[in-house]
Amino acid sequence: MSMQMGTLERVAGSIVVGSGISDVKMGEVVMVGREELIGEVVKLTEGGFTAQVFESTGGVGPGEKIVGTGKKLVAELGPGLLDRIYDGVARDLELLFKERGSFIQRGVRVNTLRRDVEWEFKPSLLKGASVGEGDILGTVLETPMLRHHILVPPGVKGRLKQIEEGSFRVNETIAIIAGKDGEYEASLMQEWPVKVPRPFKEGGRLGLDLPLITGQRVIDTFYPIAKGGAAAIPGGFGTGKTVMLQQIAKWSDADVVVYTGCGERGNEMCDVLTEFPRLKDPKKGRPLMERTILLANTSNMPVAAREASIYMGVTMGEYYRDQGYDVALMADSTSRWAEALREVSGRLEELPVEQGYPAYLPDRVAEFYERAGRMVVLGSPERNGSVTIIGAVSPPGGDFNEPLTIATLRYAGVFWALDPELAFSRHFPAVNWLKSYSLYSGPLLSTFTESWASHSEYEKTLSWWHEISSRYEEYRTKALELLNTAASIESIARVIGESALPDDQQLVLLAAEMLKEGFLRQFAFDEVDAYCQPEKQALLLKMLIDFHTNALKLVTRKVPIDLVKELQQIPLIMRAKENPGGTRYIAQLMEDSQQALEKIASNYGFTTKEEY
Repeated sequence: MSMQMGTLERVAGSIVVGSGISDVKMGEVVMVGREELIGEVVKLTEGGFTAQVFESTGGVGPGEKIVGTGKKLVAELGPGLLDRIYDGVARDLELLFKERGSFIQRGVRVNTLRRDVEWEFKPSLLKGASVGEGDILGTVLETPMLRHHILVPPGVKGRLKQIEEGSFRVNETIAIIAGKDGEYEASLMQEWPVKVPRPFKEGGRLGLDLPLITGQRVIDTFYPIAKGGAAAIPGGFGTGKTVMLQQIAKWSDADVVVYTGCGERGNEMCDVLTEFPRLKDPKKGRPLMERTILLANTSNMPVAAREASIYMGVTMGEYYRDQGYDVALMADSTSRWAEALREVSGRLEELPVEQGYPAYLPDRVAEFYERAGRMVVLGSPERNGSVTIIGAVSPPGGDFNEPLTIATLRYAGVFWALDPELAFSRHFPAVNWLKSYSLYSGPLLSTFTESWASHSEYEKTLSWWHEISSRYEEYRTKALELLNTAASIESIARVIGESALPDDQQLVLLAAEMLKEGFLRQFAFDEVDAYCQPEKQALLLKMLIDFHTNALKLVTRKVPIDLVKELQQIPLIMRAKENPGGTRYIAQLMEDSQQALEKIASNYGFTTKEEY
């Protein structure tokens, strides 16, 4: 489609009104002013159109030109996305720095994928083969951690008239596909409109019965998230949302991580950009950036670009999903995106609803989170992929009843509620175990021996489930019951004092404190405890619950609670998570604590032993 030139009529912050382009369409990309700033059409009227601009409009005035490109806002998809850092509209920040220096200037055109790099392409099909949308034409070794599959774009099918092996730039032709509508020249890259979900096979949405292992105990054990699921992390200022997202990005067993800093503070994004390149993947020992894409859109950048960064991130995630990979998308924070929607809506003079947000806020939130899922993707060979979306929410004053949090909870299956009281007492992750929930815990727990076992890639990682799966849900339920019971007892203890409580209630408080300190609290910067292997999580939980179960037998036989509190194994149990000895140390500590309890019992003429 050819470009058409119009005229700017009005400028209001990031919103501009233009006229003179006859066939302009919603979502079309326009270039505004002499510097050709990037914008997107968001409203059509009888006499013209309105566009939101992704760059600062300072100095732009009425009468200047506005050019319609005839294209929608698209993401460039292909080898070279990984191990790179982009801004909100997917411009390579390293190339921007080389071209214009430390500050991002207006009107600079930089491609997402570098055109000066050659990739070694190895075909997987022969000339003359029939191909359809999503078929794998060949592979490129994008990084030492990931082999990039070059796909036939959606909507293209026919017969391979030509396919070549060798070194190519992303925009060079590697194959020619002859179809009914003519010939299509396939390259290593493809473009896709960011606000249009990428297609998958009809009826190909799969059940969410595989976990995303994060290495964070409070998540994996109590409030797990499934691959292809959606999670919300609401919390006030200083409760640890960004650190929690970074921990999941670092340690989760996703094949690809897309981290989107949407309107976050520059210092926080700087920490991400400087720390991630130094991190090593825990499984392969390679730099973590080799499977990571970073989108940095800080709070001082134009608000309209926040919406672009969210959709850019999820489109990139869907592209790697279509290759058969599991993708984890971190959005930090969706509240900044909602604020941008509110500002743009106000400048468009749309009718506001609660707290000034536009009436379509729930629809936009649903559009975003519904792009999560685990699917049978297009093409052959048949393969599954997933996109897991984890979004942070920053409700003003920590009010979980504000519109964005409520809208998010409608579509997110996991709610990790961050508590300021826990955060200010230095308990991290500050996930409130009384307010949080996971809708995936039932399906995940109930399919350990059936669905999980049928997936060969989980046999090694989850072999520990088969040893204790018959009682694991019981342990988890007991732990949650202990924490809930302790919460009700603590209110009484504040009035009459803990020493005035019956011994069994004092034991509940002791066991709950051991759970909080020895299991729920996890230091993100500890070399040993930053990541907790699944088998270690299981043993820690078993040790804590077994200790309470056996100690309760003493208390019910009138053994003084003080004898239990004085056991030297208790502080060791609470610090076992940090011991480099791992599961071997925990197993020995379990045996030592059992012997200590048994010794007390024998002094009173009975035994705590029973079959488990």
